[in-house]
This record gives sequence, structure tokens and C-alpha cells, in this order.
Amino acid sequence: MFTVEEIPEFRIAFLRRTGPYGEANGMQMERLKSWAAANGLLGPDSAVLGIARDDPARTPPGDCRYDTCLVLPDDTEVRHPEVRAGRIAGGRHAVLTTAHTAEGLAHAWAGLFDGLAARSLTVDPARPVLERYRPAMLAQHLCEICVPVL
Repeated sequence: MFTVEEIPEFRIAFLRRTGPYGEANGMQMERLKSWAAANGLLGPDSAVLGIARDDPARTPPGDCRYDTCLVLPDDTEVRHPEVRAGRIAGGRHAVLTTAHTAEGLAHAWAGLFDGLAARSLTVDPARPVLERYRPAMLAQHLCEICVPVL
């Protein structure tokens, strides 16, 4: 079941990995969270994001890019040789809550675009799909997939 949410533009700190999607993305997320915790940036209201930048059906596995991101206040400085700063455009998103397991995410992704079409929601290809992880939801073994829609 989708909800529709207006997500504001926000600043991020991120690590980018190029290669096949999978287990290495989780290890990258742990690296970013360790950096964020060591710098006092990870708290109960933090949002960590995963962004698959390429469609693995159209991009060779070795060329797929995955960004692991932490939403930051605008005035936060990012000082680390591998962690970069950026911005994510805001706008309307269809948000799907799913189990935070490999199976739960795979199932959610498998029916995602058909589910959007059934609700007459059109994906905005100019903005990335976000996997959003927030501590309160993770405590319930849940996460969200936020699809930008027109």
C-alpha cells in the first residue's frame, strides 16, 4: 500500500560504490553509519538512504552505481576523503513500507512499478528512487521505498 508524501529537497553526505548490487551495498551502509556516528551525525531522527543509480536490467553489473547517503542539516561540513556532499531534489513521492529483509525488499521491488501504474502514478525519471531507513522503522524491521512521481 502506497502513501503519497511531499519530500523536501535536502542535503546529503554519501559514499558511492560501483559494481553489482547486493551484499556489498550493506557493507557500504555500515561504513557510512560508522563515519556518521563517529562525527555525531547519527541519531534517533536520522535518515539513511540507499540509491541505486542504474537499472541492473539495462546496465552491466560492474557499472551499476549505488549511493549510501545520510540526510544532513544544511550547515554540516563533510570532511572525509571518501564521503562526498550533495543534494537530493524534493517533490512528490509514492512511499511503500516494506520488511527490512532481502526477501521483503526483493518482493517490494518486484511489484513496485505495477503497483504505481495501478494507482495511476507516473514515475518521475529525473529524480532517483530512495530506499529510506529511519531508526524507529528499523526497530520494527521496516524500511521505505520512496518513488518520485509526477
